[in-house]
Amino acid sequence: MKDELIRAFFSENAILFGRFVLTSGKESDYYINVKKLSTNPGALRLIARLMAEEAERAGIEFDRVAGPELGAVPIATALSIETDRPLVIVRKKPKGHGTGSQIEGEVKPGDRVFLVEDVTTTGGSVLRAAEVLEKLGAEIAAISVVVDREEGAGERIGERYTFIPLVRVSELFERRNARSVEE
Repeated sequence: MKDELIRAFFSENAILFGRFVLTSGKESDYYINVKKLSTNPGALRLIARLMAEEAERAGIEFDRVAGPELGAVPIATALSIETDRPLVIVRKKPKGHGTGSQIEGEVKPGDRVFLVEDVTTTGGSVLRAAEVLEKLGAEIAAISVVVDREEGAGERIGERYTFIPLVRVSELFERRNARSVEE
């Protein structure tokens, strides 16, 4: 399934080249657009199944699935359905109305949460989401990401949590280079 996911990045044109500013503030000459995959039902189903399998393979036990807004929401939703676990969405900031909550869904003290993200560069966004969940008494069972850009996120996240990237950017470029040679 991993090879199928890697192929989907190319068939869906989910890797763009040019000048981009990433969420981390870093500049990059390529952009990994996981949203191209997470808005495609077949690719989203594949991501959810692969995350569920990787969690099982790693022996990760969890009560809930969570994802920070916006990019991780469809992934967390699909994984919630795939694993039949409740969904939690972590907002970037507390709501400015109603309850003022920073999450949608329920987290109880002691809940083991499997936190997912679309792409990591430095890991800052997903680590902030982990903090929000931990302040509510949750335990982060693991953090999984569709693509790790291999720019420090794996090390930062790995210092505190089990880190499960489905694909590393080096694997995408390895496949891209192999395709160029074949053509």
